[in-house]
Order: sequence, then structure tokens, then C-alpha cells
Amino acid sequence: MSQTNRPHSASWRDFAWLKQFMPRGLYGRAALILIVPIVTLQLVVSVVFIQRHFNRITVQMTEAVVAEVSLIVSQINDSEAVDEALSAAKRIAGPLNARVALPANLITTQRRFSDFTGSRVERTLEQGLPTLIGVDLVSDRSLVTLAVGTNYGTLRVVLDRDRVSATNPHQLLVLMVVTGFLMTLIAYLFLRNQLRPIRRLARAAEAFGKGQVLPYRLAGATEVRAAGKAFLDMRSRIDRQIEQRTLMLSGVSHDLRTPLTRLRLGLSMLEDDSREDLERDVDDMERLVDGFLGFAQADALEDAPEQVDPVELIHHLAGNAQRAGMDVTLGEIADPGERPLRRASLERALDNLLGNATRYGSRARLSLIQGRGDLRFVIEDDGPGIAVKDREEALKPFARLDKSRNQNKGSGVGLGLSIASDIARGHGGHLRLGESADLGGLKVELVLPL
Repeated sequence: MSQTNRPHSASWRDFAWLKQFMPRGLYGRAALILIVPIVTLQLVVSVVFIQRHFNRITVQMTEAVVAEVSLIVSQINDSEAVDEALSAAKRIAGPLNARVALPANLITTQRRFSDFTGSRVERTLEQGLPTLIGVDLVSDRSLVTLAVGTNYGTLRVVLDRDRVSATNPHQLLVLMVVTGFLMTLIAYLFLRNQLRPIRRLARAAEAFGKGQVLPYRLAGATEVRAAGKAFLDMRSRIDRQIEQRTLMLSGVSHDLRTPLTRLRLGLSMLEDDSREDLERDVDDMERLVDGFLGFAQADALEDAPEQVDPVELIHHLAGNAQRAGMDVTLGEIADPGERPLRRASLERALDNLLGNATRYGSRARLSLIQGRGDLRFVIEDDGPGIAVKDREEALKPFARLDKSRNQNKGSGVGLGLSIASDIARGHGGHLRLGESADLGGLKVELVLPL
């Protein structure tokens, strides 16, 4: 039982449920880390200060006013006439900086919504003065007007607002908010400068994954510089390895052409029954050499991105394949509009995939599907397909899957899918293998991000 509950409790402790609401970018997360503590601190200080400090002071000051007004009311009620009562009230109110009137008109309780301490003032006056009729905190913000019932009618008491509550309680909030905003702005500018090198490094790494080389120089904190230096070293090593592999394969393939040409010339002068078989072997060797050269050129091909209409490209490829005698039909064709693509390399990859499809199957179908964030070139055939367990191996260079593909129908060296996969990665995408639901053979999707 405890083992069953353990993963759930662990995920709860790790706040996995909260990750779906968090920003996914480093910039958003850093801003959140910066803003949340400041806003939380301001809210806590505001609530605690207002609830404990301002409210406590307000109650204490209002209670003092209640005692003074109670004294005035008691003197009025003890008097024998109205004139004597008013005189006694003024005699006490004068030293207290209060103005009294008896008898006076009735007033209603009024308070502004933005008055933070007004509710406390009203509540304390109502509790301390049983005969309180009304409290006016609206007519004049600097004054408090009370209406209290006495034996001689309504007594009106007018006194300064600072007698019952601290003056301008909002100043603390305004000062705190303004200061917090300024500090947040300064911290935001500093944070942006710190994150700029990281974002530049991310853009350079993303561009390199798409086959582009963006200029990048070391900047930022020590850790960011270390990561940037490691990226530059890695990029240099990968460039050197690609260059060495390209030179090696190109050199070997080029050197093999000379003896192959001599063999073809020698065979052309023979008049033997086995000459045709030998010529077919030479043709197969030349196709192998062309395959090696194509694989070497896949990395060396550096055509610049250009605005390409994928719909026009699909029709162009299908037309070329049909003129070459391939049974290629068009499926679903989306219209995403022109996109920046490397047309030469993309056309080469799709040609390879169409060639594979018609080599191992009798017919192929070419489709263009637009997803939520990607563009998919889909090639399906009615051949034997590739087993699920062998699909990852099929994308590796020189992979020959004898059990899943009929090699008697083709003389390749296992480079077609690898070349297409490299070209897809050069566009920032990937190659995905599956099974065609309609044709029953292999389904290859060349997925490119939009």
C-alpha cells in the first residue's frame, strides 16, 4: 500500500502539478523569480502594517475621542437648561479643538470606499457612544462630524480627522509600491543583460542544428562564457569531422572511378558470353560510388535558404518521378504558403525517398500535410515496409535490413534514408518512419518545423 502511494506523494512534493502553469522559457521563469518575492513582500507588509499598526493606532485615538465626547454629553445631560448645556459643552470642547452645536440637524453615516481606517473609526464610535446617530467622513476629508443624541436634542461635534486616525495612511503604500516598481525595473534591466548572452548562445546552437553558422562571441557571466566556449569548441570539432569525412569519402569515391572506367573500356573490347554479367557488376559498383559521393555531399551541400512554395515543389517532384517511369501519385496537399527552405537539398532528399519507395514497392504516394507546428512531406509505398524494431537502425548510414526489405529489388548501400535524415536535421526537423494505413508498406515523414 505504501509503495502504491509513494509515487503520488513524491510527485506532490516535487510540485509536478504546478509545472503546467509555469513559463517554459528561461526569460519568463527568471522574471517570475524576480517579481513574485517582491509582490509577496509588498502584500504581506501592507496587510500586516495596516491590520496591526494603522488599525491599532486608529482604535486608540478614536477611543480617546469617545471619552471626550462622552464627557461633553454627560455635562449636557446634567445641565438644567439648553443654554447652560451648550455653554458647558463649549467650555469642554474649546481646549479639545472641537466645535459643538446644540441642537443640530441630523446627519447620516457616510464613508468613502477608499478610506482604509474609516470603518474602524465608525465601529469604535458606535461601540463607545450608545446614543450615536451618525458619522460623516465624506463632506470634508480633514474633518469628522458626529451626531449624538442628548436630553436637549441632537449634539453635533466637529473635530479634525487626525484626532481619530493617522494622517495619509496611503502614503506608506504609495511609497512602497513606487520603490518596489523602481527596484523591479532596475532588476529587470540587469536581468535582461544577464540573459542576453544565454539567448544568443541558444540561437547560435539552434541555428547550428539547422546547418547554419551564426557569429557568436563570448559574453556574460563566467558560467555562460564557459558554456559558450564549450559550444564553440564543439562546433569546431564537428565542422572538422564533417570536413574530414567528406574529403575522405569524396577522395575514395573519386579514386575508384579511374579503375572502373578502365574496366568498362576493357570489357567493351571483350566478346565473351560473360561480358554482360561483368558490365552489370561494373554498373553496380558505379552506383555504389555515386551513393558514397551523395552521402559525402549531404553535409557539404550548403545551399542558402530561399522562399519555396512547397505545393509547387511537390508537383515538380511528382512530375519528374512520373517522367522517369515511377508510379507516383499525389495524396493530400496542404497549402502553407512560401517557406524559407533549402530547395536543392530538400528536393534531393525527397527524390531519394521516392526512389526507395518505387524500388521496394510497385507504387508510391506523395503528400504534403500541415500540422499545428510543423510541415510534413509524406511518402508511402506498398512494399514490405520496415519492422518497428528495425526503424531506428534503418536511419543509420550503411544499414542493410535484409529481413525487412527485399534487397533483390535494389542495389543501394543503405544511404538513402540516412541522407534524407541528415537533410531533415539540417532544416531543424527529423525523419519519421511508420506504416502506411492505405498502401500497407513503409510510410516516411520528413517533418520540418514551421
